[in-house]
Amino acid sequence: MSDLLAEQYRTLSRYNSWMNAKIYERAASLGDEERRRDLGAFFRSVHGTLNHLLLADRIWMGRFTGRPEEFASKDATGEVIPFQSLAQELYADFDQLRAERAATDAQIEEYCATLDAAALAAPLRYRMTSGVANDHPLWWALTHFFNHQTHHRGQASALLTRLGADVGVTDFIAFLRS
Repeated sequence: MSDLLAEQYRTLSRYNSWMNAKIYERAASLGDEERRRDLGAFFRSVHGTLNHLLLADRIWMGRFTGRPEEFASKDATGEVIPFQSLAQELYADFDQLRAERAATDAQIEEYCATLDAAALAAPLRYRMTSGVANDHPLWWALTHFFNHQTHHRGQASALLTRLGADVGVTDFIAFLRS
């Protein structure tokens, strides 16, 4: 395991932040009704897809760090929002969802900045939301984590395009050149 792989995850974390900022900027150009419109996607709408991504990222960050309480979603009073499903709405208010996304992206970048070859090769032991136990190298889960983000951001991008809010260039190489 090389430190080049650790650098790749640091770069992917920055790409993740860049893309999420682009997605949220375009989503903000729409009204709430448009963002919530059921367009037949897996999580129905732009808002539903963005909520899912934030929820999943926080679950994974809790697993990666061993501190799930630090990444638990909280309501306006600071109370933990209990996990119900991967489709649950964490934040109905788009501005709050956007702020929470930006804060989580910063945490992802901070975490990835700590990674080295030894950490990536170390075993990650956790339970899926279904309760199934897993044990594999951290790098497997990190690769899944970033791939999952790209998958659902692609869905969000397609939904935004359908609503007339094209995100523009999403290519990783374009990010590297920017």
